[in-house]
Amino acid sequence: MFVTYAHRGASEYWPENTLSSFYAGIDIGADGVETDVQRTKDGVLVIYHDPRLMRVCGQEGTVQDYTFEELTKFFAYNKEYGRKDKIITFEEFLRFIGCRDLTFAIELKDNGIAADALDLLDKYDMKQKTIVTSFIYSELEAAYKTGKGYRLGYLYDDTTDEVMEQLKKIEAFQACPKASTITPEILEKLCANGLECRAWGIFDTDIMKKTYDRGVDGGMTVNFPDKLLEYIREKSKNN
Repeated sequence: MFVTYAHRGASEYWPENTLSSFYAGIDIGADGVETDVQRTKDGVLVIYHDPRLMRVCGQEGTVQDYTFEELTKFFAYNKEYGRKDKIITFEEFLRFIGCRDLTFAIELKDNGIAADALDLLDKYDMKQKTIVTSFIYSELEAAYKTGKGYRLGYLYDDTTDEVMEQLKKIEAFQACPKASTITPEILEKLCANGLECRAWGIFDTDIMKKTYDRGVDGGMTVNFPDKLLEYIREKSKNN
C-alpha cells in the first residue's frame, strides 16, 4: 500500500521530530508518519534523528550525553521558518500522535533499544499500524527475536544479494532502499520476494517524482508531504 510518510513530520516547514512538525504533517494530509528513536543518558527513549545535537538544536554533544531533563532545556529549530519546539519522549509521541489512524515507520537509531521500544509500542496498541525500521541490522534482528511479530523494514542504500539474504532472515515486510538506487528491476525483484518497497532519500521534488513514477508500492518518506500529495492528485487527474 502506498503511504505518504511525513518524514520527521512536515520537517521542511517545522522543527523536525517535534509535535508541531507531526501535527503539521497530519494537517497536510499525510497518511503516515516517520520518526526516530534514541536513548538518553538516563535511559529515556526520545524522538531525535541525528547522532549529534548541533544541526537541529545548536548544542554540543549527543543525545546520550544528556539526561532527558537536561534535553528539555534545549529547543529544536527550523531556522528557515523561524520556528522552534521541544524534544519529546517516545512515549509522548505515542500518546499524542500514535492514537491517529495512520501508518507509522518507527526507526531505531540506537543500539540496544529494540526491546524497550517494542514494549512501549505494545503499551499503546501500535502493532497493527507500525513498521519498525532501522539501518542497524542487529536492532532488527533483536526486534525479530522478541517474537512480538512486528512488521520490520530494513533501511539500506542499494539492493545487493547480501541485503536480500538479510531481509529473508528477519522475514522483513518492507525493503527500504535509497530512492536514487531504485530501478524497475529492483522493484520486480523485491515484489517477487514478497517485499513491499518504501523509498528514502527524497531530497527534492525531482527525485520525488521519479521515484513515484517508477511504481514504488510502499510509499515514500518526504519532508514536504504536501508536494507529494499534490503530485499524486495531478497524476490521478491525468490518468
